[in-house]
Amino acid sequence: MLKRILGTDDSYALLVLRIMLALVFFPHGAQKVFGWFGGNGFSPTLGFFVSKGIPAALAFLAIMAESVGVAALFAGLFTRVAALGIAVNMIICAAGNHVQNGFFMNWTGKQQGEGFEFHILAVAISLALIIGGGGRWSVDGLISGKRAPDSQR
Repeated sequence: MLKRILGTDDSYALLVLRIMLALVFFPHGAQKVFGWFGGNGFSPTLGFFVSKGIPAALAFLAIMAESVGVAALFAGLFTRVAALGIAVNMIICAAGNHVQNGFFMNWTGKQQGEGFEFHILAVAISLALIIGGGGRWSVDGLISGKRAPDSQR
């Protein structure tokens, strides 16, 4: 089972997707945990999520997916699990907060809020990583011998 989760190959494409997704989500996690980049930090963020009706345990997992999960994603450690965490976060965030604003991001400032096009891209990249693993230079590849199970190729 562990070999199936960690298995990957030496794909540069997966490396690029993994690193880019981690770089995009790092500031979001840093906002939620440390208060960097204009964020509120851990306790206020957790409190905000709970005030919106999200159970504290799920709010904690969401924050961890965008912080600890992103660090793991950058290293390529448990890439599939980390990517799943981001995908679930993005699906819930889009459905709960962005679908009502339409597809497009608020490039012109004329919409009431942001649309969900960014979320679709994040989910698509996450799905590619869930399917293929961490790719070249991932800790997963080192642990598993860089071989994906035949059903994952």
